[in-house]
Amino acid sequence: VQLQASGGGLVQAGGSLRLSCAASGRPFSIAATGWFRQAPGKERQFVAAIRWSGDTTDYRDSVRGRFTISRDNAKNTVYLQMDSLKPEDTAVYYCAATLLTGWPVRLPRAYGYWGQGTQVTVSS
Repeated sequence: VQLQASGGGLVQAGGSLRLSCAASGRPFSIAATGWFRQAPGKERQFVAAIRWSGDTTDYRDSVRGRFTISRDNAKNTVYLQMDSLKPEDTAVYYCAATLLTGWPVRLPRAYGYWGQGTQVTVSS
């Protein structure tokens, strides 16, 4: 499975961005896709995830209600719509995929495939 992330950029606080994560290779084998982020000097943290069976979603508390994760079956692409962005959302965002079912989607070690990062910068 190969993942291609895109959509990052510079936006003012309160603005919006949409990140995309396109899967290729064996996208039909993916059980879940997650978004993680890492700010300078900080650990990588879970942002949101979607299970491909049933489209159940999960969010970290600080983004719930502002971010929306969704999936387009035809394009094998997962999106992260980010609204009401805050300066503390500034980070490199990574998408990841797992072929395993039953793992907690919030754990980075549950994911065996990672895309390259895309920078999101929110100015105050």
